[in-house]
Amino acid sequence: MFTDENRRGVSAPFAELFRPRTLEEIAGQEQLLGAEAPFRRSLETASLGSFILWGPPGSGKTTLALIVADHVEEHFVRFSAVTGGVKDVRKIVAEASLRRDTGQGTMLFVDEIHRFNRSQQDAFLPHVEDGTIRLVGATTENPSFHVNAPLLSRCSVYVLEPLRAVDLVEMIKRVVSCDEFNSQCAASVSYEAMEVMAGAADGDARRCLNMLEQLAGIAGDGVVSGEMASELVQAAPLLYDNSGEEHYNLISALHKSMRSGDADASLYWLGRMIASGEDPLYIGRRMIRFASEDIGLADPSALTIAMRAVDAYRFLGSPEGDLALAEAVVYMALAAKSNSVYAAWKKVLKTVKSLGSLPVPLHLRNAPTALMKKLDYGKDYQYAHSRDGGIVTHNNFPCGMEEIEFYLPSHSGREVRISEDLEQWKKAREKARKKERNRHDG
Repeated sequence: MFTDENRRGVSAPFAELFRPRTLEEIAGQEQLLGAEAPFRRSLETASLGSFILWGPPGSGKTTLALIVADHVEEHFVRFSAVTGGVKDVRKIVAEASLRRDTGQGTMLFVDEIHRFNRSQQDAFLPHVEDGTIRLVGATTENPSFHVNAPLLSRCSVYVLEPLRAVDLVEMIKRVVSCDEFNSQCAASVSYEAMEVMAGAADGDARRCLNMLEQLAGIAGDGVVSGEMASELVQAAPLLYDNSGEEHYNLISALHKSMRSGDADASLYWLGRMIASGEDPLYIGRRMIRFASEDIGLADPSALTIAMRAVDAYRFLGSPEGDLALAEAVVYMALAAKSNSVYAAWKKVLKTVKSLGSLPVPLHLRNAPTALMKKLDYGKDYQYAHSRDGGIVTHNNFPCGMEEIEFYLPSHSGREVRISEDLEQWKKAREKARKKERNRHDG
């Protein structure tokens, strides 16, 4: 069932030894492999061109490429963007050209294609276009950001999902029931251990099979129990890339959970990031941003709490300082929310860029020298502390620019009171201006 002497040997690791050979043996990925899925239909109707497989580690990208190569009966060339270069691509293309003359196609599988820079990726373009090679790229990073637009336009993109625990359990069952496993291992595997491994694998088939291999070796001719599997996985760190897409996905989940007021989900995502090895100060900086962007003046204390949480973490470090971050996350999840200042600031920047460098009106300019005073710097400036109610009537915007309402407070938290105070100030200023106009007209 799993034998393939060209690809596997008895000394190969489980992840290679028990790699699926047919679409039916692949765990999960129904969105690609279901009977009516576009990928499967394209493969079965021989209309599948060059394509890119985007998915997390251990989701089956390489396996799927190998199976496709077998299905279309093309020569399979595996190439790593980490160790290879354009010179190697030229050699592969030259060999593919000779192969094409004999009627055989070539599938070039480029693992981690995102590691190639844009000029290196351009080396594939003419050979994909003229049919010398069928390019199949595999990447854990979003192709939109890491693959050249011209190359991306010539390839279909198929997304592989992390494998579900139920799929991984079925994979383990299939492996432990085959002759090759039983010829190498005397151990039996309990269903409880299968569930533990599947749950701890983070959707990664390779990681799951590595755990199975290790546990089978430990068990000898005994039973791999659920307790044994639990002891192994508790010592294993969570998989995490603090510079890849998952890094941004997790901080986005934390940000949006706090925004929606879900304290429990917010704590979960914070815990995920901390347990995975994320820099706590990065999380702290994002919380400070959140306090200004999503809470604002609805609860001005949020910014203070975020800053103090970061200071506390700097002072205590982990694990004690983690609690200060957790406290701040809960506070901000439950705080009143307003993006009024954020919206006002975006409007301000747009206005500034559109109107350019308008001059400061004379009455708002400082006049530290006699010459400046002679030029009317500061003339007619109204000192608020000397005005009735602190109300000034002059325009504080540049000459010729209308007075724009940038800040529109929400009806949330402290901004309810701010809105009332702002409305009173506007009415008082309009009343004072009307009084001045009447006095001037009179």
